[in-house]
Amino acid sequence: MTAEMHVFDNGAVLAQGLAEAVGAALAAAVAERGKASIAVSGGSTPKAFFKELSRLKINWEKVSVTLVDERFVAPDSDRSNEKLVKDNLLVEAASSAVFEPLYYPTATAEDAAATATKQTAAIGSPFDVVILGMGTDGHTASFFPGGSRLDEALDPETPRGVMTMEADGAGEPRLTFTFSSLQDAGLLVLHIEGAGKKDVLAKAQAEGDEADMPIRAMLRRAASPLQIYWAP
Repeated sequence: MTAEMHVFDNGAVLAQGLAEAVGAALAAAVAERGKASIAVSGGSTPKAFFKELSRLKINWEKVSVTLVDERFVAPDSDRSNEKLVKDNLLVEAASSAVFEPLYYPTATAEDAAATATKQTAAIGSPFDVVILGMGTDGHTASFFPGGSRLDEALDPETPRGVMTMEADGAGEPRLTFTFSSLQDAGLLVLHIEGAGKKDVLAKAQAEGDEADMPIRAMLRRAASPLQIYWAP
């Protein structure tokens, strides 16, 4: 599948440009179907984007927000993507959006994944917007090199939904949407910043195994064109 590069002068300009593109996609979905859905990623990179998006005047009460992936930690943990999103995106105009978590206080991560799959089933078939990040090891979502269920996660025949993942680079057990859940979003975005991430992307775009750099699955096999938003 093709990928399109969008280059911005700096992170602040990127955040504004990406927010405008995402806002337009969500507004169009609401106008067409009366509702919209978006799955976002954690990390430090999207904070400025979240804040820009949160200010946009769209019908947020008709927008469902969820996470591409999550750590199996309580939502008040500083390691929680849910906390990141609630503190930075679900504020201002976006405070009226509907949030669907991946973490649930169940006995195991597998139980939480099963609950999250049921709770999110109605909002992501496909998602209107998916915002991916990428680690320096080439992981995206919780598709980590060496991950315990990586082959299953990347298999396009694996059903839509949330599954667990464990990996040396992951820290806590993870909850992640499968490749099949993310790859056909109406607007599929990879948001990265810095020269280092651009170098990682260039390596991923070269020949190599998806197991070594799982972002390659999105670059090569996503049904939707991957929109890459980058700033130095």
